[in-house]
Amino acid sequence: MASDGARKQFWKRSNSKVPGSIQHVYGAQHPPFDPLLHGTLLKSAPKLPSTPLKAKRGSTFQEFESNTSDAWDAGEDDDELLAMAAESLNSEVVMETAHRVLRNHSQRQEQHRLQEAMLPEERPQPWAQAPPVPGGDPWLVKSVSESHTPRPTESVSEAGPLQRSQSLPHSSTVALSGGVSDHSALSGSALSEREASRLDKFKQLLAGPNTDLEELRKLSWSGIPKPVRPITWKLLSGYLPANVDRRPATLQRKQKEYFAFVEQYYDSRNDEVHQDTYRQIHIDIPRMSPEALTLQPKVTEIFERILFIWAIRHPASGYVQGINDLVTPFFVVFICEHIDGEDVDTVDVSHVPADVLRDIEADTYWCMSRLLDGIQDNYTFAQPGIQMKVRMLEELVSRIDEPVHRHLEQHEVKYLQFAFRWMNNLLMRELPLRCAVRLWDTYQSEPEGFSHFHLYVCAAFLVRWRKEILEERDFQELLLFLQSLPTATWGDEDVSLLLAEAYRLKFAFADAPNHYKK
Repeated sequence: MASDGARKQFWKRSNSKVPGSIQHVYGAQHPPFDPLLHGTLLKSAPKLPSTPLKAKRGSTFQEFESNTSDAWDAGEDDDELLAMAAESLNSEVVMETAHRVLRNHSQRQEQHRLQEAMLPEERPQPWAQAPPVPGGDPWLVKSVSESHTPRPTESVSEAGPLQRSQSLPHSSTVALSGGVSDHSALSGSALSEREASRLDKFKQLLAGPNTDLEELRKLSWSGIPKPVRPITWKLLSGYLPANVDRRPATLQRKQKEYFAFVEQYYDSRNDEVHQDTYRQIHIDIPRMSPEALTLQPKVTEIFERILFIWAIRHPASGYVQGINDLVTPFFVVFICEHIDGEDVDTVDVSHVPADVLRDIEADTYWCMSRLLDGIQDNYTFAQPGIQMKVRMLEELVSRIDEPVHRHLEQHEVKYLQFAFRWMNNLLMRELPLRCAVRLWDTYQSEPEGFSHFHLYVCAAFLVRWRKEILEERDFQELLLFLQSLPTATWGDEDVSLLLAEAYRLKFAFADAPNHYKK
């Protein structure tokens, strides 16, 4: 061991840091840092300024060479340091480590040779878990390409980094039956589990003696499962009471009351005073969508009775085109409770018993009446409710997307020319029926959903097509696009995004009416 004086003289010729000086590396090949041995390294060096300073004078290569000429000199002090490092290493540990590395490499080479000798059908599948390598990394998984390609000439030093670079996780290649990865099956399974969980929440909420309507609205905002949608819509619309024991009597009374109206008023449809109303209803029903539903004779009769009775009992507005579209969602939701099939556009009522159809007809009438009670000013003389909502839509769009608003103005497109139908039909003509039903789930659960929240949905709906709108440079093409928007392929996800944006707009503008105005 070197004396204390020798320790203090360690690297005495390079006390200051010069270009090319060797910096100590402490790790597997160097002893730990010893303050006594490296006392000269602990001396505080002058701090370099944080901001770069201009160099005083560029050094020549000769000066650089003279300053670093001793960098690789192995003096007696360096010999003592290397001796200390050698003494601190255990030769047995070194030899054992070396043998383990060689043994692991030999086993890998043998494994490659065995796999190469196998027949193709006997080889392990790419997704099978590789056997653990003794002494190796248990978390290191060989990739598909590496497991099938032997490398007998590779050295140990090359195999390590290459193996790690090719050993990224391959979670997306997990194979299902048949050896083909099926992501849609996995996502469908997760989706069905989520739907089953939501359905259980609805059933638990509806099973109590008194349904908490406020909690039911919160749960229904993001969509209602199909099995519980009929009863949920009846509760949220106010048609059925929250108390379970009162519901059968209420249903019986309301159904009896509706058919009393039919018996009293429906025969007057051919009277001169009501003839025009009935004729307009009779003309409008075949124009409704979906045609596969409305062209069925039984459905046509049911819709004619519902619309005519409502028009007779509401003389302030009477029947107005657009009201007919509001019957369809209720009728489809209630009848799907009694038939099989997922597609609401192709509902066939021919196999539904007559008494069930009578109950559905009465339920549809009362729920539609509840809806229209909140937006009746949309259908009174001159339709002032729609006029006001279209004007509010124009002001709102001018605030949230001025380029779109200015583009419509430049091409002389009036909001009334395309948004009137959005307000009159509640987007029933703009969306597929399945999407309209999902939209109405939220309308039923939102306070004043059909009268107030619908405004923000229309604003979000218009801005949704901003790119296509800004690309149109002609009045006719722009108006045709706005009157026939490409929503045929829309699904629940598109409606959910639309509703989320509408809620954001409502949160920003609903309680601040002055924000409408610039």
